[in-house]
Amino acid sequence: MNIEWGNLPFGYFKTDYNIRCFYKNGQWGELEVSSSEYIPMHMAATALHYGQEAFEGMKAFKGKDGRIRLFRWDENWKRLNKSAEGIMMPEVPKDIFEKAVKEVIRLNEKFVPPYGTGASLYLRPLLIGTGAQVGVKPASEYCLIIFVTPVGPYFKAGFKPVKVQLVRDFDRAAPLGTGSIKVGGNYAASLRASERAHAEGYSTVLFLDAKEKKYIDEAGPANFFGIKDNTYITPESVSILPSITNMSLKVIAEDLGLKVECRRVPVEELNTFEEAGACGTAAVISPIGEIFDRSNNTSFVISKDGNPGPISTKMYERLLAIQYGDYEDKHGWVDFI
Repeated sequence: MNIEWGNLPFGYFKTDYNIRCFYKNGQWGELEVSSSEYIPMHMAATALHYGQEAFEGMKAFKGKDGRIRLFRWDENWKRLNKSAEGIMMPEVPKDIFEKAVKEVIRLNEKFVPPYGTGASLYLRPLLIGTGAQVGVKPASEYCLIIFVTPVGPYFKAGFKPVKVQLVRDFDRAAPLGTGSIKVGGNYAASLRASERAHAEGYSTVLFLDAKEKKYIDEAGPANFFGIKDNTYITPESVSILPSITNMSLKVIAEDLGLKVECRRVPVEELNTFEEAGACGTAAVISPIGEIFDRSNNTSFVISKDGNPGPISTKMYERLLAIQYGDYEDKHGWVDFI
């Protein structure tokens, strides 16, 4: 196996095994190990027709000591079950999820990138309705599958400020819809705006709330945060996915002596932030240098010198240090494999 760990993209790379578990007759079965990259599925499966599909994203890291660390898997389990509840799929028992996640890492241990390469092992738990239905109703059978892939940085530029496009002519999710759960439909709804932004030279998009178009909502596939007056500010909204990275950064911000506010953030406030960023499992933190409002051709310049802000840098370095074992895990976020 010859992998250029330092040049890995954030993409799919074939590994040896995945773990599966099937729900039938009202109960979950035993874990199954598979080397197949494919899922045999009935053509009338509800995942294909009615969107009964939820997923998670999580990472494992190899430390300087050679030990593999898994970051906050229990929060991913909670969020997956919240998604399952939201689209009427059965919850995954905690013991099944934990055993599957840890076993799939052990089986693919040689794909965990070495310490110091800037890469990590990405885990993708996927829960889908596999039972056949033609009428619009939940399936009776489901499949949980967890696969892994080694990944590099989500954004090619790495930890450098990016340009973001604010859009008003697309919505990602409605206030009483599925925006707060991690289901594929939310991402499908963001594709047209995101691909247009990429074509126009922007790294990602910033959506506004669908109801009033006055407040910051989701930053593409990540949560938004802004920093000013020694305060970490992140939007409060019923249509934002609760990011585990954002959850962790709030704690780290307090550890660093910042105040934390989770509240509605009006568009006009963008011009007052000293720093801003998008945060999530994939990108960790992507500092935002400029926000371009496509509807009125105006820009909010956040990074005046083209560099990440000092507080964003400290938070980013602290979170990575905890994940790789270079800083004390005083909050109990890390499990060893």
